[in-house]
Amino acid sequence: MPTAEEDRVSRRLAWCVAHLLRHAPQQVVGELLDRLDGPTRKYLCRDQWLPASAVTLLLRGGAEADRHYIARNPHVVGRPLPGLPGTARYAARPGPSPELLRATGPGPFDSAGLIALLRRHARRPRVPLTLLGMPHDLDPEQLLREHARAPLPPGAVEALLLAAGLPREACPALLDARAGDPYGRHWYRPAVRAVRAGLLTCDELVAAVAPAARTLLLGHLPVTRGLRWSLPEQAEMQSAVQRALRPALGEDPRLWAELPRRAPGYRGTLPELAAELAADSLPPLGLVRHDPALGRAVRRLAPDTATAEPTGGWERELALVSLAVPMETVEEDVRWVRDCLDRGLITGADVVRHKVPACWALDEDQWLGDIGHPDRHDRPAAVLSARAEADRLFDAALGNDPRAWWRAARALPDFAGTLPELLARVTDGDSVSKRS
Repeated sequence: MPTAEEDRVSRRLAWCVAHLLRHAPQQVVGELLDRLDGPTRKYLCRDQWLPASAVTLLLRGGAEADRHYIARNPHVVGRPLPGLPGTARYAARPGPSPELLRATGPGPFDSAGLIALLRRHARRPRVPLTLLGMPHDLDPEQLLREHARAPLPPGAVEALLLAAGLPREACPALLDARAGDPYGRHWYRPAVRAVRAGLLTCDELVAAVAPAARTLLLGHLPVTRGLRWSLPEQAEMQSAVQRALRPALGEDPRLWAELPRRAPGYRGTLPELAAELAADSLPPLGLVRHDPALGRAVRRLAPDTATAEPTGGWERELALVSLAVPMETVEEDVRWVRDCLDRGLITGADVVRHKVPACWALDEDQWLGDIGHPDRHDRPAAVLSARAEADRLFDAALGNDPRAWWRAARALPDFAGTLPELLARVTDGDSVSKRS
């Protein structure tokens, strides 16, 4: 039976690890989860806001206890768990309408017949889901061959991901539409559904989606009605796209400027495009359609190399200093930070670099206010800016080294300085945590 102090330490570490998992590469996430002891892992799975990719990895490779605790975590919304929205909601739909029966017949359908029906009735996933609920025999290999020849409509792909019971290896192939129209209505829905249904992590999605222009746009989908990224998922997807681009493009403004010009005509995946762009092995640029949305997405992802003087003068300096001196109450601190954000004196990236302690800088609820759900923050630009800056700092300091990430996780709960100071101490080997 753990003591009260040991229980406090486990809960605190679980809270900090949950925030680090937002920024860690996929291979590091697995290593961090494996290093947690039983109580800390229980508190992480049961009580914390978990990023979508971490939930997917826990459900895919975790123990039965992990799935048991995640299923009871009130903060895990939209994942493939009993009682939560997902495939079960669609499975409870009524059977085919008389109109659909007259158009298709009652079945059973062979693979070729079902694929033809999915192409014909795939404006939205509702009718394809009904077709998949009727008697049929679907050969996954034939399905993937047909999709590679001529990609299925987005509604059919979304339905297949939800209800076809395909092997997990088939999911990335269904998101590869390089042989078809890179745009079109609802093209993004299968990608969002693959992450939300727990089929793929964001890193796996970036490696699978083609053409590359789609992946860049997924990094910054506009916020409208319908199926879209939640704010944490958007930040996570932004991080995954950055991880795919940063090693190849680095800080070279020439390569980043070339990216939106090359992406519209490139049919492969984004990592393939980045590698060829860095190697200067792409063919001469032909006539391509300019996409303003693609240019905006790349500008948000590109590193800020501007050297302009910060605006705000002494007011900005005061705002930055105040981040290192918390107010008497959390409410007063939140009001001051929000006011500085609204006046343009600081950005979310400034909060991550200057706010103390470091664990508060990584938690938007500590400087934007606890709203009970991360999707409801009314300063999404500040959240995305903060997450992107934290990604940059972690990548520069820790990279893909699981041991360095673990040292940062152990040091974070009790460290009183800023995040850059913590990372400097961890990478210098001078651990601030006295616990082994």
